[in-house]
Amino acid sequence: MGSWVQIPPSRPEKLTYKIITNTGVLEGKMRLIRKEVSLEELKEIAKDTFGDLVKAVVDVEKEIMVVGGQLHSDEEELLLKNGSRQENLWGINLYPDLEPAEWIEFDSVINLKPSIGNLTRGVDNPQIREKIQRIVNKLVQR
Repeated sequence: MGSWVQIPPSRPEKLTYKIITNTGVLEGKMRLIRKEVSLEELKEIAKDTFGDLVKAVVDVEKEIMVVGGQLHSDEEELLLKNGSRQENLWGINLYPDLEPAEWIEFDSVINLKPSIGNLTRGVDNPQIREKIQRIVNKLVQR
């Protein structure tokens, strides 16, 4: 499946392992997606977490994302630990059973970024929304 390395826990309840595979990095239930993930894998993650949705955080600069966390803030933390910058991180919800035009929901408290003009839980800038959609559709094999 892949190799694993110990990572020191920053808090006792945090994950203490990382599995590096050929498609990404698996950390507990969270996956750092650098290449592709299948729609079927997302459906399994949804089933294991919220039933019909998968929380995700997308780095619009590095064009990677983390999926499968209980909170967007946990996924954001994983990306920050991997060198991402906060202003490039956007929280979304993915509904794998919906059609491609409807399956991305732009809603997360981590999207509140008054310093760059995003004053809602959504993604107010249409160019950023389009970039997120493009990245997600590139990373998820439908």
